Parts: sequence; C-alpha cells; structure tokens
Amino acid sequence: MATIKKRIWTTAKGQSEAWVLAYTDRAGKRHKEQFSSLPLANTRRIEVEGKIDTNAFRAEAKSATVGDVIDAYHKGMLAELAKREVTQMHVVNTAGLLNKHVRPVLGHFKIMDVLPGDVKGLSEDMKAAGVGIPTVRRTVGALKRCFDHARIASLTGDNPAKDISVKAARASGNSRVTPPTKEQYDALVAAADSIRPANTNQPGSLTLRIQFAGRTGLRASELWALRWRNINFKRALVSVSARVDAYAGVEDVTKTQAGERDIDLADELVEALQAWREATAFGADDDFVFPDSKGGTVSHTNFTKREWAKVKKAAGVDIGWHALRHFAISVWIETGFSHKEVQGLAGHSSINVTTTRYGHLFASDDRRARMNKIGL
Repeated sequence: MATIKKRIWTTAKGQSEAWVLAYTDRAGKRHKEQFSSLPLANTRRIEVEGKIDTNAFRAEAKSATVGDVIDAYHKGMLAELAKREVTQMHVVNTAGLLNKHVRPVLGHFKIMDVLPGDVKGLSEDMKAAGVGIPTVRRTVGALKRCFDHARIASLTGDNPAKDISVKAARASGNSRVTPPTKEQYDALVAAADSIRPANTNQPGSLTLRIQFAGRTGLRASELWALRWRNINFKRALVSVSARVDAYAGVEDVTKTQAGERDIDLADELVEALQAWREATAFGADDDFVFPDSKGGTVSHTNFTKREWAKVKKAAGVDIGWHALRHFAISVWIETGFSHKEVQGLAGHSSINVTTTRYGHLFASDDRRARMNKIGL
C-alpha cells in the first residue's frame, strides 16, 4: 500500500510544498519519493502499486541502470563459458551487440524506467541508421536475454523487450538461396587443382576441401572440426558431431541439435578421402581431416583470405565459401531427395528452414502434371 502526503515548509523565499509518496516493497523495505505536484505523485503511486502487486518491483532497480545490467549479464556469460555452456563466439558477439548498439542509447536508463517503447524505438532507430535487419534482430534478442538475466537476479520482474519483434520490408525478408552453378563449381575445382600448396611439408588438400564441402554440405565450422574417426569408410558415412568456433576452439556440439547427423558419401569421395589419409602427415583417428600446417584447427578467416581468395580469383567466380553448402543442397534437390531428406542431411533445425530457403529449387514438373489432370 502506497500513501501520499503533502509536505509544506518555509524558506527565505517563502512557503514551499511537495508531495511525498511512501511505500513498502515486498522485502519489507520502506521507500519515500518526493514530487513537485500531486498528479506526478499519483502517477508514480499507481506504477509502484502495480509493480508490487505483480512482483515486478525490486528495490535494487531504483539505482541499477541498463549499463549495470549489461555488465552483470556479461559476467554471467563468462561464468557459463567457464562451464562450457556457451561458446566464446556467443559471449563476444552478444557483448559486442549490447555495447555497440544498446549501451550508448539506453545504458544510462534506470532499469525500472525502461519501457517496451524504448526498446522498439531503439530497433527502429537502428533500421533508420542503415543497420541490417539480422543485426537489429540479434541486438533485440541479446537485450531480451539481458533483461531475463536481470529478472532472475531480482533486479526487475519484467522484461520490456520480450514482446518486441523486428519486422523487415517484404523485399528485404526474402531468404531464398541462389546456389552456384555447376559450371562455377567445376571452375573452382579446376582452379584449386592449379594452385600449389604453400606448405611444402604437407601435401595439398585444397581441391578435396572444395569437393568435400560441395558434396556433403558441411558448414565451415563443422568441416574444420571433422576428425578421421568421424568417417566410416566401410559404410561410406561421415558423422557430424562437433564444430570449431571463430577462435578455432573445438566445441563438442553442433550449431543446432539437428546438426548432429550422418551424411552418405559417394564412392569417389570415399576413395579420394582414403588417398588423402595415406598422404597426409596427420592420419590418426583423432587427427583433423583437414588440419592446418601444424595439425591443428584451421582458422576459417585465414583460410578464406589466403587460399579461398586465390581459388576464386583463378576461377573468376566471386562467391563465399558457404555457397558450397548451398551448392551441395541444390544438387541433392536436383537428384530427387525429398524435403525431409534434405532437412536431415543439411542439419536444418526445422523443415520450415529447408522450404523457406530452398523450396523454390524443388522440381515442379510433378505438380504441373497433377494440375493438368485437373484441367479446367
């Protein structure tokens, strides 16, 4: 229960007055706030009583700012990192989004004063400034998690970002994939064949890396984490169960739960892998299939700058490495794999991801034939 009392006092300039709001939080702590007018005091009384009744009021929130909450959330993520519950890349990316986009705008706000409109305004301002929709969405998502952390820490009982969604214009929301052509893929393979390995102590595997990525559809993070024990030569299968993060640290988890999967290998690819295992200096079960020159994990950034860039230039094909994954999936679809089979092989989290990105690539001849049977 909150009460408002009028306070009057006399100064050298004459009589002054104010309205004092007094209330007790759920922890039993007494609070007093002073206002210059009765309407302001009443507005605050209604807000406080509502938050106390819904358990959304925390005394600490009176002084805690969004900047404080960001700092606390970062410490929490570091603790999770120490327990291997999150990746270093997740911590760095999340902290980067919050510090770059949220702290300069909302950092000085008291957490109890932040409203959904403030978060919505932040997202709209980011879009107006030319920030890409994916980055805006990731920023709002990071802020949601940040406020959830504050709620669990009893700094607030509410999350002003929880109902905020970031909408894109219809044209910018098109996530259909345009894969490389077979001619482009062949040109890349031929270009890789013509490039001599920089490391003379280790035979080159550049061509095989491209072929493997273009046939299995592995993400780069999964490719660099692949060990020889993950390849079953008798069954012609590769088992995907790990990935490398942006800092070349191997994580024993894939991007999603669906990312843990088995992929069938063509006989020619199996033969090429067997030949590579005999040639490489790192052919033990626990060695990486495609290691760096010292047998460690490949830095994808270095690889794309030093090797992939040369291949693209020689082939006259300007695409990113991830496009090889799109190429592999497009070939599966062209060969006749079903939506569900493609989802499983690609490690997509849901069939919706598969159909949204690649649905336009599935053959429409059967559908046309069925429509022709219906006729007019």
